[in-house]
Amino acid sequence: MPIRHCIVHLIDKKPDGTPAVLHARDSELAESSAIENMLADLNESYNAKQGKAWGFFHAESGAHPFSGWLKEYLEGGKDFTAFSRVAVEHLQKLMEESNLSVGGHVLFAHYQQGMTDYLAIALLHHSEGVAVTDQLDVTPSRHLDLGQLHLAARINVSEWQNNKQSKQYISFIKGKNGKKVSEYFRDFIGCQEGVDGPGETRTLLKAFSDFVESEDLPEESAREKTKTLVDYASSQAKLGEPMGLEELSELIDEERPKAFYDHIRNKDYGLSPEIPADKRTLNQFRRFTGRAEGLSISFEAHLLGSKIEYDEEAGTLIIKGLPTQLTDQLKRRN
Repeated sequence: MPIRHCIVHLIDKKPDGTPAVLHARDSELAESSAIENMLADLNESYNAKQGKAWGFFHAESGAHPFSGWLKEYLEGGKDFTAFSRVAVEHLQKLMEESNLSVGGHVLFAHYQQGMTDYLAIALLHHSEGVAVTDQLDVTPSRHLDLGQLHLAARINVSEWQNNKQSKQYISFIKGKNGKKVSEYFRDFIGCQEGVDGPGETRTLLKAFSDFVESEDLPEESAREKTKTLVDYASSQAKLGEPMGLEELSELIDEERPKAFYDHIRNKDYGLSPEIPADKRTLNQFRRFTGRAEGLSISFEAHLLGSKIEYDEEAGTLIIKGLPTQLTDQLKRRN
């Protein structure tokens, strides 16, 4: 992971309402294994974070100046240190206005993964711990707590520059339960949500369930394809990359690599060619399937307890909201 530029500033803001104080670093961090390890750990923690949102920049304006500063830096009009300084001053101002957050160390990192350039911005905090010294003494120790990452964003710089139609080149961590604590950070970036990750993932899973039913696949084949989808989506989420529908289609059926992709297009589910995998939605997706002589049952796990009730003692399933096609057939049985 080549790191092009990296810097850390400190915004000292107490929860008592006193003004925030900026301690700005005046030069970039020199390359080191410590910085490489920190950024690798940050990426791992960020990718594992659930509940991220995806979007794109607001038009540059006085209220949303960040994209203009980033463009100026990328075009050579500002060096990285100057870009990060003006950006962190803006963050300090919004932090004071929101009065919702304590300060912390603000990391700016421009790095490359594969052929793609990224800019990561994160508000980092320390945790108190203990360490054992070379003399085998136990001593207090402070460390960056990347497991408690609540305010962070990542910009796919390459996509922003090369794909003007994209609405998902920025990802950021959303506040839990709709809290406004992260709104000032989103406003700092100047990001508006463009892709509903959970909604798109649910639609993809619905399209997959429809595909499995329309193909009348054997139980074992349906289970294998479900595992392929979940494994692919999970691996992309771990990498922090979206799912490509064409690539997914090829993995699901190597003999007919376009079959699932054509199903999605022909049925007009309205899915984007690439969608971010929402891990929480994926974790809820599992299919229960079973076949016996003259009987085939298959349903998604999230329906259990709502549309489907299971009585373990009696060994029965109660199904509510039967498909119209099935009820029509039952009405015509005589």
